[in-house]
Parts: sequence; C-alpha cells; structure tokens
Amino acid sequence: MAKSTGFKKINIAVFISGTGSNLLNLIKHSKLKNSKFSIKIIFSNNKKAQGLKYAKKYRIPFKTINYKNKKTAEIYSLSKLKQKKIKIICLAGFMKILSADFIKRFKGKILNIHPSLLPKYKGLDTHKRALKNKEKYSGCSVHLVNSQLDAGKIILQKRVRVYNNDNPETLAKRILKQEHKIYPLALNKLISNS
Repeated sequence: MAKSTGFKKINIAVFISGTGSNLLNLIKHSKLKNSKFSIKIIFSNNKKAQGLKYAKKYRIPFKTINYKNKKTAEIYSLSKLKQKKIKIICLAGFMKILSADFIKRFKGKILNIHPSLLPKYKGLDTHKRALKNKEKYSGCSVHLVNSQLDAGKIILQKRVRVYNNDNPETLAKRILKQEHKIYPLALNKLISNS
C-alpha cells in the first residue's frame, strides 16, 4: 500500500474560455506525486472551448455556462463550487469578468494569469500594445482577483525579452511557456500560505 504523505490536496476549480493550455498544464501538475491540489471541476463560458477536450480526456467534471444572465450563471456556478468543496479558483484564459459579489465569496482565493508584467497592459491585446510601445521586456503575471480588472495582488511574475523581429504571435508563444511555469508555482504558494 502506498504510504500517505499526510497532506490532503486542496480542491480547486478552473475557469476557461479557449484553448486550455494553462488548464492542461495545471491538470498535469495536479497528477504529480507531491501536488498540493486536485482539479474537481472545470467551467467554461464557451461550449466550443477547445480546453474542454482535456476535461473529457482526464475525466474531470465540467460545466458550460451561458453568461448572458451573469447573476443566474454565477448562482449556478457557486452552487457547484460548494458541492465540490472548492477552496481555490484558477482563471485560465477566462474571458468573462466576475461580479464583485462572486469575488467576495472567494476573497483571496481566486487566481488569474495575465500575459503582461502587471500593472502594465491590463485587459486585452497585451502583446500588440507591448510591441507598439517598443518594450524591451514583457512577460506574465499571476495575481489575485479583486473587483478591479487585473489589479489584484501579484503572486509571481516572469520577465520575457522582446526581440526586434517579434510579432504578437511569436511573443505570445514565448510568454505562454513562462505562464506554464509560474501558474502552478503561484498556486502552490497560495496553498502554502492558506
């Protein structure tokens, strides 16, 4: 019989809207022997989100939620989060803004990954904007979510060099590699400090 490490994994939920590369990365980390977390449910506001194929592949329960009525959508997701005893939420390319009321219920327990060195370039089109301003460095940030867009406390950041021949796609690709490195680290850090 495998020896128990005595550490109980924390239940987390991941919210996605698109390709799910950060989701896949978190799933792989959750399967490691010394992982501190277990993904119990995945939510998507987009039923065509490619990331849902990872939910199916790894047999993780998932829900697609229509955000046309945000209040109804959030009441539904909160009931599911409670059911699954979720302690931390990870937003991974989730393209909807959560309400202040929702955030309050998980205060200090919602993480987001953003493809810029916050506080620079909050919101969308970060790579395009960084290149337009001839930044020497860009990067990514994992931060706590509060009611202001991309403004919560930063947990971890990683700088990425911007090259003269970069375009938004090449820069995005290199930054994504770093996102995959720092997101699980930031999550573990939040769990350790909880």
